[in-house]
Amino acid sequence: MSLSRPPLPEGYSAVPPGHVANVATFLEMTAPPAHRPPHIFAPELALKPWRDPDLAAYRTLFKTIGEEWLWYSRLMMADEKLAEILKHPDIGLYRLFRGEAVAGLLEIDFRTAGECELTFFGLVPAEIGKGAGRFLMSEAIRLAWAKPIKRFWVHTCSFDHPAALSFYRRSGFTPYQTAIEIHPDPRLTGHMPREAAPQIPIIET
Repeated sequence: MSLSRPPLPEGYSAVPPGHVANVATFLEMTAPPAHRPPHIFAPELALKPWRDPDLAAYRTLFKTIGEEWLWYSRLMMADEKLAEILKHPDIGLYRLFRGEAVAGLLEIDFRTAGECELTFFGLVPAEIGKGAGRFLMSEAIRLAWAKPIKRFWVHTCSFDHPAALSFYRRSGFTPYQTAIEIHPDPRLTGHMPREAAPQIPIIET
């Protein structure tokens, strides 16, 4: 992804009340990592395809993983559009399991020829810091480069886990662009509870 909109002027730019703004960082790898870590042997973890998911179940997992980081896009998306994405043959949707419990979500997007986007990558709160993220990333890299692509890319933002950017860089991604994203605050639109992501202030109209 490359953004073509005019850059913001230097200095401060006001954010409309009722909205939030974050700094997004775009990263890419143009070849499989030269020093990819060996496959992580974790018999208690398993990545399983999630085919034709129930939208309510998908959004519940999406919210469980992303509420602290203000993941909002799939909560505000119309059912028809979300179903079209999740059922698309070029979308790879997976759940990470620890035993019988769902531990994470992986979504990769091959709809652009020659590319793969790491669309969503996250763990349920109880799994953070237990090594599941390294396992999930190893699987994501393997699945992406199993296809004839020339580029694997992802974006993270300042609302994400504080370690996310360094994790992506250690995994082999290189930053290539930053951008400011402004959107309605999902806690004010009713898509998230007001107590979600308390580290991000709510500025009401």
